[in-house]
Amino acid sequence: MTDPIQAPGGHPALDATGGETHQYLTFTLSGEMFAVGILNVKEIIEYGTLTEIPMMPPFIRGVINLRGRVVPVIDLSARFGGRQSEIGKRTCIVIVELAAGEQRELGIIVDAVSEVLEIPRNEIEPPPSFGAKIRADFIAGMGKVNGKFVIILKIDRALSSDDLAALTTLDAGVSPALGYVSPPAIEAGGVTAV
Repeated sequence: MTDPIQAPGGHPALDATGGETHQYLTFTLSGEMFAVGILNVKEIIEYGTLTEIPMMPPFIRGVINLRGRVVPVIDLSARFGGRQSEIGKRTCIVIVELAAGEQRELGIIVDAVSEVLEIPRNEIEPPPSFGAKIRADFIAGMGKVNGKFVIILKIDRALSSDDLAALTTLDAGVSPALGYVSPPAIEAGGVTAV
């Protein structure tokens, strides 16, 4: 799980009962409510034009040019074994930071962003061992909010090191994990096209 939000003075934020609280960005994906630790979220942007990368797994939708940086975009619905997300009016890309050896930014496509919630630690249940639509190791816990559950994701795990290895090689145009070597990259307006 993410580090607790720090209150002034460097202490974890406490709720009214004295328990630690954590802040989460909540969003919908295929009708389910999910959350990621707010400390992992860098920004939220409107869904725009993606540059598709040939021969990538279906959950890697492509890359975007974010102020001159190439940012890979993952379709979480497809990553969790479902269909690719259908793009609608409220579809957006959440830019998250992952710490996998070095800081890395990824975009994740979500159906709609809901709100930032504070969930006390005592309102978070352990992940279910079965019955969830996604792998249990992707789930940090089940937050109880207004009588309903919110699936709190381990975003670093959901975008595992194997996936990150494939993404890391996008910049070089080589994906040994997928058996693909692209032609030399061509610079096109700040975005590396392969």
